[in-house]
Amino acid sequence: MTISLLNRRAGAAATATALALAALAGTATPASASGRATAAPTTASAPESAAALKPAAPAAVSALTLPRPTGPYATGRDTLFLTDRGRTDPWVPAAGARRLLVSLHYPARPGSVGDPAPYMPETEARLMLAQRGLDDPEWPGLVAATRTFSRTDARPAPGRFPLVLLSPGFGTPRATLTGLAEELASRGYVVATADHAYESTGTELPDGRVLPCAACDEVDAQPDEAGRRKVLAAVATGRAADFSFLLDRLTGPRPAWRHARTIDARRVGMAGHSIGGNAAASTMAADRRVKAGVNMDGMFFDPVTAHGLDRRPFLMLGTDPGHAPGAGDTSWDEGWDRLDGLKRWLTVRNSGHFTFTDTPVIGEQLGIVDPGAPLSAARSTAVTRAYVTAFFDRSLRGRPARLLNGPAPAHPEVLFHHP
Repeated sequence: MTISLLNRRAGAAATATALALAALAGTATPASASGRATAAPTTASAPESAAALKPAAPAAVSALTLPRPTGPYATGRDTLFLTDRGRTDPWVPAAGARRLLVSLHYPARPGSVGDPAPYMPETEARLMLAQRGLDDPEWPGLVAATRTFSRTDARPAPGRFPLVLLSPGFGTPRATLTGLAEELASRGYVVATADHAYESTGTELPDGRVLPCAACDEVDAQPDEAGRRKVLAAVATGRAADFSFLLDRLTGPRPAWRHARTIDARRVGMAGHSIGGNAAASTMAADRRVKAGVNMDGMFFDPVTAHGLDRRPFLMLGTDPGHAPGAGDTSWDEGWDRLDGLKRWLTVRNSGHFTFTDTPVIGEQLGIVDPGAPLSAARSTAVTRAYVTAFFDRSLRGRPARLLNGPAPAHPEVLFHHP
């Protein structure tokens, strides 16, 4: 699924909103790199015209910023470019070996020097926005320059920390999970967020080359819904192979990361948004090193295995009503029945498909309002941070997490389901 911001321009707004509402139902296929979109049959209806939008009053925007992390640690960030020479890229075989770009956020010592880590390259921001019909010439620079709270070259905090793997939505750059990554790092986790080659609107390599979304075009090329679902299932299982390779390179005998000693390889979890959430379950099925998983509003194109996940914990966190029991995405009902460990099924009132990413924060600062997802950026951030962190605290650290026991007054938007 792709990121979607609602533009002030009527035509682009209608297109973006249609994509967002289809994704909310959990049954849309993503737009291609060329801007086309194909949607599966869905109970959600796209607005008939741009008149359904409620743009905020235009305001001058000089800088964008992510919410400040709330944990006790400062945060650092490194970037790795890895090549898996044991696998050929599944989307562009002529490109050779499979490649990954990985952001590593980690707990750092207070007062660490270093420049603020950049949010994303401007080229990636421009392609991401353009694919969604958002052509304001100032926005790519603003989005690319979004302020983060991590420092490059920061000294890691002493100790060893659990590792959380993060996987973004289909067609979406890894940068859009930066806010969650920084929060987890500030609370004592090493976080590895991967861009999967040819699965984003644009991935800029260290040498300046930009990889297009060939996988998006492969989805578009399918003649029917069954074909599209088969390709998207392959995305999830391919990402599982990516993360197994990444774990080898982070925790193996010759690690690729300079601060790999800070990782406690016995405590590894994974979370993802949209197809990345499906990939979390697929990775757990393929690799027992991953001890817990979180799916943030993603359809299980690759179903949860019939024998479960060997009693490992799993959290399903999604939109309401789109991902409530018996709603449009039946793969969650089927997945829930197969999960055999500690499990939680939570949905969030007034949320949208991108609630669990940086999209609400960035969109709100640009003066963009989506009436289909009225939950504020502040509440979107608070809910996502609270429940994902609580789940990993309980699953990887064995800490009490009362937040997972039932409804909480501090988070009235969150509904617990026990089908």
